[in-house]
Formats: sequence, structure tokens, C-alpha cells
Amino acid sequence: MFDLEKLVRKNVLKLNPYSSARDEFQGQASVYLDANENPYPTGYNRYPDPHQLAVKQKLAAIKQVDVANIFLGNGSDEAIDLLFRAFCEPAVDNVVIPQPTYGMYAVSADINNVAIKSVRLTADFDLDVEATLQTCDAHTKLIFLCSPNNPAGKSITPAKAEALIQKFNGLVIVDEAYIDFTNHPGFVPLLKQYPNLVVLQTLSKAWGLAGIRLGLSFASAEIINVLNKIKPPYNISILSQQVALEALGKEKQKHDWVREIIAEREKLAGQLKALPHVLEVFPSDANFLLTRVTDAKGIYQKLVDKGVIVRDRSNVLLCENCLRITVGTPAENQILIRELSRL
Repeated sequence: MFDLEKLVRKNVLKLNPYSSARDEFQGQASVYLDANENPYPTGYNRYPDPHQLAVKQKLAAIKQVDVANIFLGNGSDEAIDLLFRAFCEPAVDNVVIPQPTYGMYAVSADINNVAIKSVRLTADFDLDVEATLQTCDAHTKLIFLCSPNNPAGKSITPAKAEALIQKFNGLVIVDEAYIDFTNHPGFVPLLKQYPNLVVLQTLSKAWGLAGIRLGLSFASAEIINVLNKIKPPYNISILSQQVALEALGKEKQKHDWVREIIAEREKLAGQLKALPHVLEVFPSDANFLLTRVTDAKGIYQKLVDKGVIVRDRSNVLLCENCLRITVGTPAENQILIRELSRL
């Protein structure tokens, strides 16, 4: 049976969180003399809402979850780090990471002195449930699943991910940074069914807001309370909250961008497959294409020389001689194909 208290580090359970001025008074007033702020109005002289309530209310309506199930971080990377700090005892506990995947899971594990137990995805970049469970031991607190996968672009088969969530007594974190580019609803609708599920999403990709660094985490209210307990008091700036609120009010624009990117993704995949030095274009549910070529290092450098930047992923497991190519605008994609055709 899943028991959250047994997962949380003992010092975190006992921790008295920092209480900011904006925690202690959350209403409206005419005179604020409680937070040692500069009293002269610059538009940004006041601390931001530490609970980001307005943004969470917007997200709650869009994602159809309760505000209590949302944590906002300085990018998803903050939530990843906080999960290690809240649940993994340094030099004692470990994390299981199916590979290949997003690199920050391992970086955060190393920073927090948490051992990494790696397991291979299948040859077609899907989850091997039994191998993953066999890799776990009594000190495994977290399993990270990236779906759609980065760098492969493939979604994990939902039934396999759900089977893992059911059989593992620690936390399963499903990173859905690219979920908007799939035809799958993702795992947020399953939060009430699985108390050990954490879902990460972002405003960086489909919403076009990578520059404001706003990551979204969805989980049970109990898990969210743990993350709120140890986060910095004002982790999301006023500017980021304002930009996010404005963007979340333009959901149609986001949908239009996603449709265009998906259409360009399919068109670009066909054009890449027609090139003689492209050996394979992997199926993608994301806004990029993993592409195996004859000489990734050489082709990458020749594209750089032409001012076209892709990413060489050849050093990643299962990705030998692979370039990861983000889907750009139609004009950008035409430039890419033109330069590849001239090689």
C-alpha cells in the first residue's frame, strides 16, 4: 500500500516552513508595511504572490483539476529538484531512470547525492515494465518517465506506464513536456486514481513561453503540500505570473500553433526520409524529430557552418548517429531541407 509519510524524508516531515509576509496576510490593504519592501511604486516593488493563485486558477480550469493539485516551479527543473530533496535521503535512497531520457533527472540526482539505477527502454523507445520493476529495490523512491520521450519523441504506451504506477510503491513522475503535440490526454486525469503519481508539464513548448521559466506539476494535494513546504517563498516572479496569465487567456492561439507544428512535423518527416544521407526518421509525438543519418557529427557541423542549428544526440543510448531536429516555421524547415539537400 502507498504511504506518503513513509516516503518523505524525516527532516522534511518535521520541517517548519518559512512563513513570508504574503503568507501571513493574503488580503487587500491600502498600506503595506509588513515585508520591508521599497514603498515607492515601480510596478514591481511588491513581492509576488507566493502561491500564484491567479495563475493556478486559470490552469485549474484548463486542466480540469483542483488548485490544490497544482505546483508551479521555476521551470520543471525546480520541481524535479524538489522531488529529490523531499523524498530521497542523500547517500541512502536511489532513483530509477529509464534511458534514454531528459538529462536533468540524472543531474538533479547527482546534485542531491542520490544513486541512479538505469534501465534501458526497448529498441523502439517504449517502457519495459518488468525490467524497470526488477531494477528497483527497497531504497528506490522515484521513477522518472519522459512521455513523449526526449530525445526520441515517442510516447510511452499508456497501459505500460499505468501498470508501473500500479505496481510501484514509490512516486512515479511522468514528464509530459510535449503532451500537447500528441493525441493522448496524458496522465493528469488519473491523479485521483493514483496517489503516487506526479505529472510534469510546462509552458515552454506548446505555449511558447520558454523564456519565463514556468513549469507545471500536478499531483495529490498531499504531495503538493510537501513541495510547497520546501520551495523558496517567492519562486515565481511577478513578471512570469503576468505573462503566464496573459498567455493562458489565449488558448486558441496555442491550439493553432500546435496544429501548425504537427502539420509541419509530418511534412518535414517526409522530406527528410527522401534524403539519401537520412537512414531513419523515428515516429514522433513531440515538436521534434529524431533522425538517424550517415554521419551525425559531420552533418551537424556542416549545418552549423550554414547557420542552421540542430542537436547531435549521438552520444545518447540508442541514438547513434542521430540528430534531434526541432520543427520550426515552414520557412525555417525549408531552409533546413535546402541545406541538407546540398550536402
